[in-house]
Amino acid sequence: MATRIYTKTGDDGSTGLFGGQRVRKNSSRIEAYGTVDELNAVIGMVLTDPLPDDLRADLEATSAHLFVLGADLATPLDPPPSYHIPRIGEEHVQGLERRIDRLEIGLTPLKTFILPGGAASAATLHLARTVCRRAERAAITLADTDEIGDYVIRYLNRMSDWLFVSARHANAWAGIEDTPWKAE
Repeated sequence: MATRIYTKTGDDGSTGLFGGQRVRKNSSRIEAYGTVDELNAVIGMVLTDPLPDDLRADLEATSAHLFVLGADLATPLDPPPSYHIPRIGEEHVQGLERRIDRLEIGLTPLKTFILPGGAASAATLHLARTVCRRAERAAITLADTDEIGDYVIRYLNRMSDWLFVSARHANAWAGIEDTPWKAE
């Protein structure tokens, strides 16, 4: 018989963390890694659109890094897990900074705010950026009560910047200019 997707262990409103602890499904920890999961799903949507090869490769790598981030957030630091859990580190933050720097070289410098939109991929990347900001807020809320990895918030902050630049890159690749915001 095949393994079933349903376990019924969450029917009481709780879920298990790595390490075996059970918490309520509305806890700040679940909110944080659940929002990271949502961000990863939005990135999956972007990957269904035509994209430049460099951005596609970066998004695929990012999807894998978001699984690391989810595991990081799903595993309390105290007590330390008895098995290896990958964590987001300085190298992940620096990787995003290198990507931002690489993409910005080919973009026209901004002189004003821009509106989300343009190519479907760019519009979805802007959506991903807003979900990333929500994930960052959820991680900050979690950090107010629980210890989390040293680089989680920095990574999410840099990720939203990278998603913004990626949206601009996707529009440029598609030959669509960003739409400047004009105050009325």
